[in-house]
Amino acid sequence: MHTDSILLHLKKHGQLMDSEIAAKTGIALPDVRVTLSDLASQKQISMCSMTTFKNGQPIEGFFCRAAGYMPSAAPGRKPGVKTKQ
Repeated sequence: MHTDSILLHLKKHGQLMDSEIAAKTGIALPDVRVTLSDLASQKQISMCSMTTFKNGQPIEGFFCRAAGYMPSAAPGRKPGVKTKQ
């Protein structure tokens, strides 16, 4: 199945809609939805249903992210409070 490639894609790109996952990975949307349901039942991802609108038409889908996964911080300086010296 496509479990590993979808989970890796979610870890790399963060939260995504099921349609975005299908478009970027080249896996058919019904296959992506079945795999996402399997991953959610194994508690490897967090998934919720979502309705978006494109040109006034409702589009049903699932919004997903890898469960318990925090991407590493980007390199470089971070904004913060500057102290007087």
